[in-house]
Amino acid sequence: MNKVFIIAEAGVNHNGSIELAKKLIGKGAEAGVDAVKFQSFKASKLVTVKAKKADYQIANIGSNDENQFDMIKKLELDYDKHQELMDYANSKGVMFLSSAFDLESIDLLVDLDLSVFKIPSGEITNLPYLRKTAQTKKPIILSTGMATLGEIEAALEVLKDNGTTDVTVLHCNTEYPTPMSDVNLTAMNTMKDAFKVKVGYSDHTLGIEIPIAAVALGAVMIEKHFTLDKTMEGPDHKASLEPDELKKMVKSIRNIEVALGTGVKIPTESERKNKPIARKSIVAKAPVRTGETFSEENLEIKRPGTGISPMLWDEIIGSKATRDYQEDELIEK
Repeated sequence: MNKVFIIAEAGVNHNGSIELAKKLIGKGAEAGVDAVKFQSFKASKLVTVKAKKADYQIANIGSNDENQFDMIKKLELDYDKHQELMDYANSKGVMFLSSAFDLESIDLLVDLDLSVFKIPSGEITNLPYLRKTAQTKKPIILSTGMATLGEIEAALEVLKDNGTTDVTVLHCNTEYPTPMSDVNLTAMNTMKDAFKVKVGYSDHTLGIEIPIAAVALGAVMIEKHFTLDKTMEGPDHKASLEPDELKKMVKSIRNIEVALGTGVKIPTESERKNKPIARKSIVAKAPVRTGETFSEENLEIKRPGTGISPMLWDEIIGSKATRDYQEDELIEK
């Protein structure tokens, strides 16, 4: 199978600091992820000045008089910082990715010649945004938090009609953290069957078991928020993995990839040596003389499996011994 593409979602967990952003890239590279992803936006183009914060944002950073605009304004990254982070990611051997949250930020990412475009869940019903992203002709990752199957279908049609030929759809739940009862992981393969697309999973649960389960179910891409420290101030830190947890997740996913194998059911190299030991053969239950008829009274089945297979029991019963056998001796044809 193809390698699962793992995205470490740094998002806005840099808190507006280029130094923290670089540390996040470094920790992502150490964990073995394929890409580290940030968020690109102009606060003035993303939210109104009176937009309220989400409940999870209030819960994670405390309820105060700061509105959503004020909160995200200080988390903006300008073009030069994007370029600096992209160069740094390249030096660390990981792909730089970012989700644009407004039309101007799509242009910024085009200017950076981003290789893949990630559409966040909140933009799945944004027709001008979908159209502009598709017109880049770059591979697209589409997150589907909060969306119905019909909305996903409509978004995919817009992308296809405007030039997208390579899309990966990520199942997602837009709650931070996502309750286990709301994960609905099998919906990932519902989308795969419905739209005949590559599918993956963008995770907001606590811990690492759900992304691992997603890989076992067939996800080709995993996205997971991470931070340097969950106790840092900011909207997404508490629902993010710390570096050691990220490393464990990556290792577990790679193990699952190997364990999934080819799907062909045959004895493996490692178990072949155990076959003659674990299986059984037809043996003499008591001494048998030449010419004596084999029966259930003088035959039984025991290890090792180096003799006649018990699957041939009916053929052996009623035949005659061609030589003498001692008790426990393997019967020969």
